[in-house]
Order: sequence, then C-alpha cells, then structure tokens
Amino acid sequence: MARPHIEPYVELNQPFKKLDLNGFKGSEYKVLSLDVDTGACTLKVQFKNGFKRNPGLSYSDMELFVLEGRVKVGKETWGRGHYAFIPAGMAIGAMSSAQGAEVLLMFNDSEPSFYESDKNHQLALTQAHVSMNSYLDAPWTSGAIVQPAASNGCMIKLLHYDPLSEAITFLYTLTPEFMQDNISYHDCCEESYHIWGTSWMMQFGDLPTGGYFWRPPYINHGSFRSKRGCIAFGRTDSKIHNYFHFNPWSSQAENMARSAAHLYRQRPMMYDWVASDGHNHPHGPEDFEHAHYHDDAQIRHLHGHPPSPIKSK
Repeated sequence: MARPHIEPYVELNQPFKKLDLNGFKGSEYKVLSLDVDTGACTLKVQFKNGFKRNPGLSYSDMELFVLEGRVKVGKETWGRGHYAFIPAGMAIGAMSSAQGAEVLLMFNDSEPSFYESDKNHQLALTQAHVSMNSYLDAPWTSGAIVQPAASNGCMIKLLHYDPLSEAITFLYTLTPEFMQDNISYHDCCEESYHIWGTSWMMQFGDLPTGGYFWRPPYINHGSFRSKRGCIAFGRTDSKIHNYFHFNPWSSQAENMARSAAHLYRQRPMMYDWVASDGHNHPHGPEDFEHAHYHDDAQIRHLHGHPPSPIKSK
C-alpha cells in the first residue's frame, strides 16, 4: 500500500468537507488516510439529518463502523458499535439516517464508489458479508488472536478475518493503568481509531479520543501506557505478528532484517525460496536456445510465429 505513515493524528480538530459523490450526497467527510495509487481510504463520514440513498453496491470491499447515531440499512438499524463488512459487488438495502450519524467508512481496494442496484454482482463474494453489533455480539479475548500476545490488560474482539491475506478488523481495549515496557513492530500495516480514552506511546506521545494512526510495516512503537484505559477500532492488511525487542532506535531496515531472520529460523525452505536470486531455479537463459523449445507450437504462437508444418513419415 502507498499510504504514508500518519501518527499521531487527531481528527476532532479538523473540519468536515462536503462529500459530493454519487451515493453520498447529503454527507460530509474527513480523510484519515489515503492510498494515492489506488484511492483506497479510511474516512470519517457524517451522515446529515435526513440522509437517504437507494440500494446499491461498491466496486471495493467496504467496511463501516458506527461511532454515533443510527443508520437504517434495508430492514436493519445500525446503532453505536455496529460493524459491517460488505464485499465488493454485494448490494445492500436503501440507507437513511433520520437524525444523522457519524461512521468510519473504509474502501479497501479503490476510491469510494456507488452503483445503484438491488442485485448483487454475479462475482460478489456474498458469504464474506458481516453485520453485527460489535459491543454486544462479539466476545473479548485476552490475546488468543495475536501471538505473541501483548501484556495482560490488552483485550481484543475479532470482527472480520480474511482467510487469504489474514488481515483482521478488531476492537481492542486497554484497561486502566495498562503498561507494557517493550518495543513492538509488525510485518503488516496497522491502523487504529480511538473511540474513547487515551493511550501513550514513547515515540508518539498521547493518542486521545478521536486519535488515529496508519502505521506501515516495521516501524517501532512502544513502550505503552494507558492511565484510564481506552477502546479503539483497529485493522491490519495481513497477518499481525508482534516482534518484541528493547531497542527504540532500530530502523525499519534493521527491523525488516530481524523479521527475515525470524522467517529463516521458522521456515528455512520458504526463506531460501523468497530470498535467493532466481528463486533457486536451476536453469539459465541458455536453456531457451534449444531447437526443440522453439519448435514447440505454443511457444511459436506466443512469439507470433506460425506452427511448424507437420512432417509426414
């Protein structure tokens, strides 16, 4: 991803802008982070009183988390803490908000899009759809999702898991007087929005209510503190592994090398495949000089040559 490192950022002090896009008229937004290559983004969106739109779909996987207010979607009403993962091409019912609402809205693959339709696209992965009240319908776990786990007092609720990328969306909470002294980094990108409360990190200081970060891989963060506790919404773009150490001055390149060494110890054959020049392939360019290779009908077709005539015996 091409999103820059944003940390710490407190959006509460920034104004909303009018979101004048098809399917979003009657709402305002703030950009929390943006991939300038693809348009993938995380937005804070404010649906104004009386917001309405017809049923439709997006060309991107979309995630939504309700911070305040209520949004009616089809026959469902989504209130505070409601989370939805809507796969690309899946149509959802008409949306409305009689008294307004504030949500986190994430487009994972491309810029915000809306196509009016009451039917799913034929390739939509509808079985991946999630709609749940995260405050009531998901249990807290004390670190079983992420290993090695953080210190006691950090708990997680898993909201969505991608079985291919191993990306996760989750809530996490730090209990009052939470403390962890070591430094951490990950192989994945990581983002967080503070719903309530304040946490502190040695490198970046306080992150209060309304605080946000988008953190690329291999960036040190920690040690950690939270005086009165906090609750936050978080996401990663692939599997999260905690690399713990005690050197706050190590660079991203040094952290990446340490991760590669970890991969070598854990899966040496995979490391050899990834790290070696040519992926251990035993053949060189000279192998394609053989006449039998160039006489192959498929190869000749790929190079724009007609197939060799069939010789009669």
